[in-house]
Amino acid sequence: YTERGIKQIHGFMSERWRVEPEYAMKVDPSLGLLGVLLEPTTVVVKALEQVAAVGQRSFWNPKTVLVTGAGPIGLLAALVAKLNGKQVHVLDRVEAGTKPDLVRALGATYHSGSLLDVGFDPDVIVECTGVGSVLADAVQKIGAGGILCLTGVGGGGHPASYTVADIAAKMVLNNNVLVGSVNANKRHWYKASQALAEADRAWLGRLITRREKPERFQQALQRTPDDIKVVIQFSEA
Repeated sequence: YTERGIKQIHGFMSERWRVEPEYAMKVDPSLGLLGVLLEPTTVVVKALEQVAAVGQRSFWNPKTVLVTGAGPIGLLAALVAKLNGKQVHVLDRVEAGTKPDLVRALGATYHSGSLLDVGFDPDVIVECTGVGSVLADAVQKIGAGGILCLTGVGGGGHPASYTVADIAAKMVLNNNVLVGSVNANKRHWYKASQALAEADRAWLGRLITRREKPERFQQALQRTPDDIKVVIQFSEA
């Protein structure tokens, strides 16, 4: 597959492109610059739709969702899960600062440290880090009948004490499902737009931690400890 600005095709500059109407997505005008969060929200909307579809294989009434990673994808996953009425938990390595505050502002529970130390077995885990060791822990921690959905892309980590055969045995005996999610389609963009329209604007605004001008794009790519979502802004809204 190819995707603008993601894989093999150049991205757009918003003031210099034309697009066929069928590929244009309308967002709530009140979002303003926050409309830039639409694309990452499509990722989690599709992921949670996939989880719900898999869950229909049998009677399933999930209550708890654990999100691993409190970056923009993870925080938006927490938002959408809360909008869906779930008990939401978020795990990240930082212990204080903006990320824990944003999670708690949603009415969700924040955890730091090892995933294995979380004091419950989630019905759903949405993995947003792509870190191999976190994925291995998630496979061990998912509750019986639960679904682990992968959205993070990364690598690393093959714990010697936990082999592929161990993973298979655990998932079979606990009736678990491991599913990956990528490439949202048009209905997910609509659903993402609806979710953002329902969300608190002040909370969404805190996800955008830096705005850089086009001539400072290199600075935009340099991560700082407090960064969540960094955007390049071509003009004032």
